[in-house]
Amino acid sequence: MSRNSSSRRSSDSSGSGSGSGQVGSRRRFLVGSAGVVGGGALGVLGLPGAAQAAAAATGTLYIASDSTAQTYSSGYYPQAGWGQKLSTYFTSNITVANRAIGGRSSRSFIEQGRLAAIHQVIKAGDYLFVQFGHNDATVGNAERYTSPADYKEYLRNDYIRGTRARGATPVVVTPVSRRSYNATTGKFNVSFPAYVDAAKAVAQEEGAPLVDLSAASRAYLDGIGVEASKGIFLWLNAGQYPNFPNGVQDNTHFQERGAVEMARLVARAVAGLGLPLSGEVLPGLARQGGYAGGRLAGSAG
Repeated sequence: MSRNSSSRRSSDSSGSGSGSGQVGSRRRFLVGSAGVVGGGALGVLGLPGAAQAAAAATGTLYIASDSTAQTYSSGYYPQAGWGQKLSTYFTSNITVANRAIGGRSSRSFIEQGRLAAIHQVIKAGDYLFVQFGHNDATVGNAERYTSPADYKEYLRNDYIRGTRARGATPVVVTPVSRRSYNATTGKFNVSFPAYVDAAKAVAQEEGAPLVDLSAASRAYLDGIGVEASKGIFLWLNAGQYPNFPNGVQDNTHFQERGAVEMARLVARAVAGLGLPLSGEVLPGLARQGGYAGGRLAGSAG
């Protein structure tokens, strides 16, 4: 097993970069998903949080996302995504199936059939974590670009309602922060704020669980500081790693330590959501200090 391989409980899509795919209508939703309105706003979340947390969770946690979360092969070490490290923080009852892939937006992930492939196998008791925004915001790339308004409706109709229609639980994850900061204050900026706001809004409107990874990652980066953040992102010196002989200064993607830290933030947030899955976060993790970044949309706090 390579140094950056996921644990045996993970079932991941490996590789790097964006693939090609037939671009369809920007407003095309998966068949049947747009009409799923009558099941109630909370769907499988209808039980009180305490009752849900008491039930043991077994099943699969699917991840639909981009290169910030994807699993990388050993040929890209030390580059890593938070999704490939997430299973580290859960008990053996949970299998993480990381379907994140580089270069995808909320729209292109659908148009290329990747969400449909998840929906073909997802079942009651499973979870779908969805994090997009980085590629949605690339205005100059027609294959990827998705306006904040369209992004919100894809989250609503395809990812949230389409997943609930299959008896599974969607979890909205706001886009993780880039290494973008105010040079005067040293504080990190909100990355893709329009998409962060849209994700929060649709989670609130649909009563979907929300992991505010945008806020959690930004608070973490503020805590360690600008210079130390180079050890989180893919900032490598020439000759430091064979896979990056010339070095790299990448403010979007993570090296292994960063992926581990971002996965930890996601897991800590999940521990506070009151879902059956929350009880499968390894003991002690949720009690660690710092900003957890998670809540059930619509709840206090």
